[in-house]
Amino acid sequence: MPVDVLIGLQWGDEGKGKIVDVLAPTYDVVARFQGGPNAGHTLTFDGLKHVLHQVPSGIFHPHIINVVGNGVVLDPVVFRQELQKLTDRGVAWGQNLYISKKAQLILPSHRALDRISEEARGNTKIGSTLKGIGPTYQDKIGRTGLRVGHILLPDFQKRYQEAVARHAREAGFHHKELEIEPFEADFFSAVEFLRTLQLTDTEYLLNDLLAQGKRILAEGAQGSLLDIDFGTYPYVTSSSTIAAGACTGLGIAPRHIDKVYGITKAYCTRVGSGPFPTELLGETGEQIRQAGREFGSTTGRPRRCGWIDLPALRYAIMLNGVTELHLMKADVLDSFAEIQVCTHYRLPDGTRTPQLPDPGDLAHVVPVLQTLPGWHTDLTQLTEYNALPANLLAYLEFLERELQVPIRIVSVGPDRVSTLFQ
Repeated sequence: MPVDVLIGLQWGDEGKGKIVDVLAPTYDVVARFQGGPNAGHTLTFDGLKHVLHQVPSGIFHPHIINVVGNGVVLDPVVFRQELQKLTDRGVAWGQNLYISKKAQLILPSHRALDRISEEARGNTKIGSTLKGIGPTYQDKIGRTGLRVGHILLPDFQKRYQEAVARHAREAGFHHKELEIEPFEADFFSAVEFLRTLQLTDTEYLLNDLLAQGKRILAEGAQGSLLDIDFGTYPYVTSSSTIAAGACTGLGIAPRHIDKVYGITKAYCTRVGSGPFPTELLGETGEQIRQAGREFGSTTGRPRRCGWIDLPALRYAIMLNGVTELHLMKADVLDSFAEIQVCTHYRLPDGTRTPQLPDPGDLAHVVPVLQTLPGWHTDLTQLTEYNALPANLLAYLEFLERELQVPIRIVSVGPDRVSTLFQ
C-alpha cells in the first residue's frame, strides 16, 4: 500500500508544506489532490522562504514526480507566476511536473463572482480568499466548468466566452460589468504557457506508478475543519479536505492508502469567519500571533489564535483515520509559563462533551480548559527529540493519551532542519 496521505487537522495553516518537504525524499511522487490558489504552503530552507499555492511541495527535490491532480482548481496566471519564481531560484521543474487534464480552470469571471458574492453577504461574510475557488467548484458540480484539457481544443476561446456570458447572467450583470477585461490578456497568455506543460490523464500516470511499486505522498490543502461536508459549515472551503478526498482527487483506489499523517499546531488558528471555541481575543492571543507570525501566506490577513482544541482534533482524527500526528510550531509557546488545552466543551444546558457538536451549535459552547506547565526553553536550538524539555514531553504525552494517536514529529522552527523525529 504505497500511498500515504498528509492532511491538516485544524482550519488550515498547520504547516503541511514544511512536512511534505521534509518527508518528500522518502517518496517517488508528491500529488496535490484538492484546493487551489487559496492554499499557501510555506517551506523554509537554506535561508530562503518559499510559498507554494498550486505547485506540489515536493517540487524542490529533483528526483520526485509532482502531480497536480484532478481535484485541484487551477488558476493559470497564478500557476505561471509560481513556476517563474521557481525558475528564478534555480529550480528545474520542467521534467517532473504533471497536470491533470481533468483539473478545473479558474477563469477571471470566477474571481469576479467570488468578490461579488462575498460583498453581497455583508456582515455574514464567510472569509473567502477571493481567488475564485467557490465559483469554480460550483461550475464543476453544475457540470458547466472548463477543464485544463479544454485548452487543447480548437474551440476553447468560444467555450470561454460562453462561460463568461453565463457568469454575467448569473450575477445579473452585463458582461462588461464583471470588470474582467483588464485581466483577460494575462489569462490567455498564461493559458498559452499552460499548453506547453505536461498535461495528461494523471489517474493513469499515478496508477501506472503504483503498479511499478513507486511510493506516493498525497498532499492535502486547507484543513479538515474546512471540509465541505464535515467542516464548520457554511464557513468552509468548497472541496473535500479530508483523507478520503485523496481518492477522488487523484483517481486512486482506497485499498492503496496506508498511513495518514495528521498535521496540527501546538495551538490553534483560524482565518476568516466562523466559530472558534478556544479563540483568545486579548493579549495572549496577540502574543501567539506575533510569536508565530500568524498572518496568512496567501491573503496576508492576521489569523485568529487560540489554545489547542482536543474535541475538534478527535473529530478530525476520526474522519481521517489518522495513524500518526505531527505537531507544528511548538516553539511558538516557548515563553508561556502555562499552556492551556481544551479537553471538552460545556454545552448551553451545562453538560460536558468530548465531541464536536453540529456547526450551528459550536458558537454556543464554552471550552473546558486544563492547564499544563510551560517549558521556558528555546526549542529552536534543539536537534534531537530526546533533548526536548520535560514539560514539553509531558505536554506531548498528555496529547497522545487524550487523542490516542502517537506523535512522531515535533517542529521547533520554520526551517526544514528544525524537525525532530521520535
